[in-house]
Amino acid sequence: MPLKRLTVTAVRNLHPVTLHPSPRINIISGANGSGKTSLLEAIHILGLARSFRSTRLQPVIQHGQDACTVFAELVLSNGLACSIGITRGKQADYQIRIDGQTVRSTAQLAETLPLQLINPDSFRLLEGAPKQRRQYLDWGVFHVEHQFLPVWQRLQKSLKQRNSLLRRGRIQRSMLVPWETELVSAGERIDDFRRSYLLRLKPVFEEILARLLPLDDLTLSYYRGWDKERGLAQVLDDQFERDSQLGYTQSGPQRADLRLRVKGMNAVDILSRGQQKLVVCALKIAQGYLLRQLGASQESVFLVDDLPSELDERHRRALCSLLEDLQCQVFISCVDDQQMQDCWKNDTPLSMFHVEHGRIVQTE
Repeated sequence: MPLKRLTVTAVRNLHPVTLHPSPRINIISGANGSGKTSLLEAIHILGLARSFRSTRLQPVIQHGQDACTVFAELVLSNGLACSIGITRGKQADYQIRIDGQTVRSTAQLAETLPLQLINPDSFRLLEGAPKQRRQYLDWGVFHVEHQFLPVWQRLQKSLKQRNSLLRRGRIQRSMLVPWETELVSAGERIDDFRRSYLLRLKPVFEEILARLLPLDDLTLSYYRGWDKERGLAQVLDDQFERDSQLGYTQSGPQRADLRLRVKGMNAVDILSRGQQKLVVCALKIAQGYLLRQLGASQESVFLVDDLPSELDERHRRALCSLLEDLQCQVFISCVDDQQMQDCWKNDTPLSMFHVEHGRIVQTE
């Protein structure tokens, strides 16, 4: 499901540009500050309607402009063509169009263009808060389980309503019953989705990791967010008094987490920084492989920012080999393209782009 044509307008320091990327490997080189990461950022905005570098829109939109626009023509997995575009304004407004039709949901963008990002911030997946690992897990579930999104939306609504009532202080238990019923129903389905997905992901992850780093003692497990010996309804009932005091729901799928351990200890406390980076790469790439194995309607597009600076040459080549075998579209930024040119087979489609002062030129 590669991007066939990409047009970027008014994103940071980038000059307006239209590119025709390779359906497989694309190397974007340039000095620090030249704009190479901004190109990856533009693709990220196209797929998720937000930047991975800033929570604020103003720095993303070029100075003196009211909005930025990213447009692309895609080739879907079934061979059909598709066009998607997004315009984002400084007031946080946006317009999304897919095949010429205006759509309201950013989920439709994400479904059309599944993106996997590997950048320095991605390596916080192990040491960061559980929310980051839940988002990682839910990305995969969203792309393989069509019922996930509506059930997840039900869960968020019921959880918000229950917490709102809890914050009122002393309330009658009966006031929570309708929202708890919905919370339990949606929460247990989300748990089933996550558990089923992880069961399929684990062997793929272990195989990918073995190609990057032999870690026989590493285990990947799932914590659902509440006591495994009790149902969610019972947990909510037992914790009602404490939840009322705190003003929020302590247990539930909103507390779920992925746990990576080495010899029973948290992996982040045992592994070196280099090993942690490789584990995160394996987690990300495994999702791309699983998506392909399950015959999902779309394949992942990988955005890899500043790869050479994050991994040594041996592991960089191993990672490139995994991405190459996946046969998906990849965009990799780097300072020196010589570090990346020899990482691929001779018959792998490869395009090189150079960025200088915001101008992007295809070099081969």
